[in-house]
Amino acid sequence: MIPYSILDLAPVTEGSTPREAFANTLDLARHAEAHGYHRYWLAEHHNMPGIASAATAVLIGYVAGGTSTIRVGAGGVMLPNHAPLQVAEQFGTLASLYPDRIDLGLGRAPGTDQATTRALRRYFDGADAFPQDVTELLRYFEPVRPGQPVQAVPGGGIEVPVWLLGSSLFSAQLAAAMGLPFAFASHFAPAAMEQALALYRQDFRPSKRLAKPYAMLALNVVGADSEAEARRLFTTQQQSFVRLRRGQPGLVPPPVDDIEAFWNPAEKAMVEQSLACTVLGDGDQLRVGISAFADRHRPDELLLTANIFDHAARKRSFSIAAEACRGVSAIS
Repeated sequence: MIPYSILDLAPVTEGSTPREAFANTLDLARHAEAHGYHRYWLAEHHNMPGIASAATAVLIGYVAGGTSTIRVGAGGVMLPNHAPLQVAEQFGTLASLYPDRIDLGLGRAPGTDQATTRALRRYFDGADAFPQDVTELLRYFEPVRPGQPVQAVPGGGIEVPVWLLGSSLFSAQLAAAMGLPFAFASHFAPAAMEQALALYRQDFRPSKRLAKPYAMLALNVVGADSEAEARRLFTTQQQSFVRLRRGQPGLVPPPVDDIEAFWNPAEKAMVEQSLACTVLGDGDQLRVGISAFADRHRPDELLLTANIFDHAARKRSFSIAAEACRGVSAIS
């Protein structure tokens, strides 16, 4: 069976608050733990009213403290926004509190707009230093050497799995060169997925952190009792995507009966291309769709995400998806 995990953005829906979003996140994490999900990852975004996971490390601690066995981590921390030492201290703290359960995924993008990046006291050209920042961060997790002038406390000598995340070829090549596991954002940027995956596997260099390549692919999965209902639930994600591209991010909207009345032809084409890695429908359709995706791309793990307005419907969707994933074989 292929391992299957969840990517969550702590969505704030219309009519709700971040506090309710956090309660829903913990509830979903517990639900995921009960349904055999391997990891529960949260992503860093800023200046997005519909996403409450900006303080990612804080929220990871909340979720890890409210669960027992599921791995909890960042998918990811946007490293250009932070000093590597601070990230090492945060995740060294988390790994000390919740041993063998914390993951650290690192992204190269700022996860926000230019004005917000300036407000974070960092700059877009900070992404150019990403390889050096990753190297520095990894060094802080090494055992502390005698006379070492700067150390992460806690952090030094603590085992924290570090992943590289990406939506292009850059991070795939860097993950291969550094011998790190790699997660590709195919749920919103599938265009380079196959090439990135091939490059990562072809160029992978074993390291003391990882002996052979390990790739996780993200997939939008929306399950319901019927295909028609799943398609209706999916209109929440479609609307959110269009609003973001229009420069109008807001709270997560409820589904609509007629998505065609919402977008224009160019927006529809953009969404269909960006969200091409999507499987939706009832249980049988999810089994077929997820199996086909896994058979074609052979990921070592699946990272499922679903931007569904109603919390109960979202939990139901992940239940159906878990059942579907149990029938998908891991790569040999």
